[in-house]
Amino acid sequence: MKLTIIRLNTFSEQDRIDLGKIWPEYSASSLKVDETHRIYAARFNERLLGAVRVTLRGRQGALDSLRVRDITRRRGVGQYLLEEVLADNPEISDWWMADVGVEDRATMAAFMQALGFADQADGWVKR
Repeated sequence: MKLTIIRLNTFSEQDRIDLGKIWPEYSASSLKVDETHRIYAARFNERLLGAVRVTLRGRQGALDSLRVRDITRRRGVGQYLLEEVLADNPEISDWWMADVGVEDRATMAAFMQALGFADQADGWVKR
């Protein structure tokens, strides 16, 4: 089965379980989605492998909590996820990724810079 990137509008029971593994710090009830607050996820074999939260305001987009499950890291899942999020929102010209909760900032900085984001004190920007 192929890795697909999806925008989650509702959560199945399996999605809730998988999101709990991706983001153990968030309760299922705190993950609200609407047109402004979105969750994109990477799905493979009916399981979510990674996810990112997206907040849109006009032509600005904020990304946070990008995480890929440990067993799947270093295989391009995060890159594919972010590339698809940006492609799915072409009207957004200014992107910002928060560094809050980042496990290894140096690794994340290299990853974000490879995707065209510039380093800032509190995260990364792409214009």
